[in-house]
Amino acid sequence: MYRAYSNKEAWESDRKAVTAGVKTRELMERAGEALAQKVASAMDRLQLTEVLFALGSGNNAGDGFVAARILTEQSRLVKVLCLTEKLSPESALVKIRYKGEIFTRIPKKKFPLIVDCVFGTGLKRPPEGEYAKLISWINAQGSYVISCDLPSGLAENGIVFSPCVYADETVSIGCMKNSLLLNEGADHAGKITVADIGVDYGKKGGVEVWEDGDVKVFFPKKHSNVNKGMFGKSCIVTSGARMGAAMLAASASLRSGAGYTTLRVPERLCVSAATALPSCIVEDFNALDDGMLASDALAIGMGSGVSTGLYSIITQLLSGYRGTLILDADALTVLAEFGLKPLERKSCEVILTPHPKEFARLSNQSVKEVLENAVPIAQKFASQYGVTLIFKNNRTLITNGVRTAINNTGSPALAKGGSGDILTGFLVGTCARGLSPFDAACVSCYVFGRAGEFAEEEFGQYAPTVSDVIEVLPRAIRSVTEI
Repeated sequence: MYRAYSNKEAWESDRKAVTAGVKTRELMERAGEALAQKVASAMDRLQLTEVLFALGSGNNAGDGFVAARILTEQSRLVKVLCLTEKLSPESALVKIRYKGEIFTRIPKKKFPLIVDCVFGTGLKRPPEGEYAKLISWINAQGSYVISCDLPSGLAENGIVFSPCVYADETVSIGCMKNSLLLNEGADHAGKITVADIGVDYGKKGGVEVWEDGDVKVFFPKKHSNVNKGMFGKSCIVTSGARMGAAMLAASASLRSGAGYTTLRVPERLCVSAATALPSCIVEDFNALDDGMLASDALAIGMGSGVSTGLYSIITQLLSGYRGTLILDADALTVLAEFGLKPLERKSCEVILTPHPKEFARLSNQSVKEVLENAVPIAQKFASQYGVTLIFKNNRTLITNGVRTAINNTGSPALAKGGSGDILTGFLVGTCARGLSPFDAACVSCYVFGRAGEFAEEEFGQYAPTVSDVIEVLPRAIRSVTEI
């Protein structure tokens, strides 16, 4: 597990290091040295003989000047492009030590490798004038591009200004940045590495980013003397006629390791559901009963339809259920439409699984607002209502208001109807096994995302069906348990 930080948190940690006695120039030297190592590695790996550093005016330019100097001293062919003489004080000082050629206008010559040091974490508005032209020029060259800290044009929380550099690699200085993971940040960052510059960014700030080993511990090797009763009872409920969503969820729950998976559907659909899912316990659903309330984890909302009846069922569950309740799809819609008050009177653990439009409705904000400020808005909502929130996006955000994580697995192949049902199904089964809501959410999102990666690997980004994703769930689990 590692941590990712907002641009503001990273800047504040750097400032504290300077206040504690580390000179800004020393941090710049460390950053430039790390950047030079990455550039040299890329030149050797790709057999590139020349590199152009494209610099702005801030401290990011200083990192570039240091790296350019080091590579020049290694007898590599280095050029620098810097459109201004008005540099930050520290960048102006390190510029003096660089003895190579500096272009002051965008060159006509093409370079096989460009290092983007135009803007760093301080960008607050779209690039303008000569710098906008410079970024567009970088993107048009067809060169291999390495960005220093962030691709220029990328802002907080992965919000992309236009234009924005498309990098093949990004060297994140000091720590991982949320911006490189969230929203469109991942598409612009390319391969991400972190350069250690000796600053302690701490564990109080930032968010968790789980890795294979963090997930593995929740799939321990089973003893031989076990039975199904030891691995929990999951229950999936649909009160509507659109049974397909609930059946997808049940299929995923069957792959989660839960001891029992029960699917509750309207009585007229029981025979067809039981025929389609013989591994699942299928029972009729007309109203809450002791069997449902005895389950360890229960998911509702998939294919139920939006109605006051569904809202009434959710209200009853929130006040009378004692397991972990997952509210998805139509359950989220009725909460947003008829009110969140029942969440304030709950007697159970609750997980909500909204995508951006659903979360915008729940939080009474615009989609733009929840995407641009995903971490603080999600944390505030989860804390206010005492829930675990899975804010689904290309990089899903998970928070209970105390702990927060960004899931870093996934694939565009998952952008299909039914994917959310699979996640919810795997989640309810994982909760039933006894994991806390936060841990279950992190594990489920990770495994689901990995399954999406395997589906893409086998079928491409366009062809996989959600059934294909279910079929590779066992492979996804093995990928983390067999490391």
